[in-house]
Amino acid sequence: QVQLVESGGGLVQPGGSLRLSCAASGSIFNFYYMGWYRQAPGKQRELVVFITRDGSTNYADSVKGRFTITRDNAKNTVYLQMNSLKPEDTAVYYCNGRSYEDNSWGQGTQVTVSS
Repeated sequence: QVQLVESGGGLVQPGGSLRLSCAASGSIFNFYYMGWYRQAPGKQRELVVFITRDGSTNYADSVKGRFTITRDNAKNTVYLQMNSLKPEDTAVYYCNGRSYEDNSWGQGTQVTVSS
């Protein structure tokens, strides 16, 4: 099973930016779906955005225009650029990758937006 490791989280002020990375231990070429999810305290995990192998994307309404997902198959890494961050973006962010044989999750990275 391919392991996914997120990084790039931290504390940022409202209006700031962060870039999250999701690095895979193996090839992500066969992952037909790679997504970022988040879970805030006391809330259910929710989809933030996903990207398919052909580059199609789907963003949650709450992050449209502020977040951008990119996929680098050569580096086996998926990125989430987050701009204009808001306090309500505070959550643990998780990476998910799906192939026909695998459904992998990372351990999560904390993002806190606060002044």
